[in-house]
Amino acid sequence: MKNNRNSNRSLKNKASGVLQNLFYISAFILLFSACSSDDNGGSDKQSDYYFRASLDGKKIDFRTAKFQGGGNDNRFEMIVLGGFDGPHPTKAGEQLPPSLDFEIWKVGGNITPGTYSTPGELEMIARYAIQTPDGTIFYNTAIGDDVFTAKIESISKTGIKGTFEGTVRNVSSGKTISITEGSFNLPYDQIVNP
Repeated sequence: MKNNRNSNRSLKNKASGVLQNLFYISAFILLFSACSSDDNGGSDKQSDYYFRASLDGKKIDFRTAKFQGGGNDNRFEMIVLGGFDGPHPTKAGEQLPPSLDFEIWKVGGNITPGTYSTPGELEMIARYAIQTPDGTIFYNTAIGDDVFTAKIESISKTGIKGTFEGTVRNVSSGKTISITEGSFNLPYDQIVNP
């Protein structure tokens, strides 16, 4: 009986160690893959890719951006586009920069060129997140009368292009952020640093 308990404890410790290692490896890969390769210096090469918008009138060219999606039978049943407004932390304890993203889901369907808006698209959401020492301040389209619209001009396994605009709201405070002049041209499943 005692050997059985020790054996169970040993298996739990091993499983816990494996999960802990997977967590650290995943966190490292995520941080490393999202880091910018351009620190306001270096190459003069200009990217054709972009993710940009004006938030309450402030124009932002998001520093890192990505488009990804997937689905069955070569369809896009879900897509996510997003970007970070600033460099990623290089030291422990530094905060992530603000981020903007939106996603559309059509499980069993196909996301094609066209116009998609909340609240009409039930499985669509836009988010803006600001990191602070006290936690993350979230703005989103969780309120039914906050409209966010994405117009997809083209979408394929090579990339996506289009525009977006709308309103995101902090549910706790009621404060809104107006997003205008949003546009994107991103390759598929690659982090870009426009």
